[in-house]
Amino acid sequence: MSGAVGPSGAALPGIGAWIAADRLRAVLAAIAVVTVFSGAVQIPFGGAVLELLGAEPTTAARQLFATVGMFMVVVGGLLLHTLLRPQPAAEVLLWSGVQKAGACAAVAVGVLNGVFAPVALAVAAFDLATAALCLIYLRRLVYLRGAGGGYGPGSGERP
Repeated sequence: MSGAVGPSGAALPGIGAWIAADRLRAVLAAIAVVTVFSGAVQIPFGGAVLELLGAEPTTAARQLFATVGMFMVVVGGLLLHTLLRPQPAAEVLLWSGVQKAGACAAVAVGVLNGVFAPVALAVAAFDLATAALCLIYLRRLVYLRGAGGGYGPGSGERP
C-alpha cells in the first residue's frame, strides 16, 4: 500500500503506518480477516471442520455449520469494514463483541454436551479473547469520543 496516492494527489500512508498508529485496531482487523476466512471455509468444508472438532458430520450438522459460517463471514466482514473507516462504529464493535461472547458460550456448551471434543475449547477461548478485545477497543473509542473526539452535542453522532 506504500506509495499509493489519494484523490487529492497526497501520498497515502502504508499499511505499516496504519498498524503502528493503533495496534489494537490492527489486531482486531486481523481477527476479522481470520473470521471471514474461517467462516468461508466452513461453508463448503464444514464436514471436515466438524470432524476436526470431534463432532459427527451429519447432513444436518454440515448444513447448520455452513449457516454459522455464512454469519461468520458477515459479522467478520462488518467488523473489518468498520475498523477500516476513519471513525469505527461503536455499535459494530459492541455487537461483534456480543457475537464472539455468544459463540464462545455456544462452543463451550457444545463441549459440555459432548457435541464437540475438548479441542473445540481452543475455538471458544479465541472467541472469548476476541470479545474482550472488541469491548476494550469500544471502551477506548467511546472514551476518546467523549473527550472531544466526536460524541456529544453538536458532534452529529449518537453515543
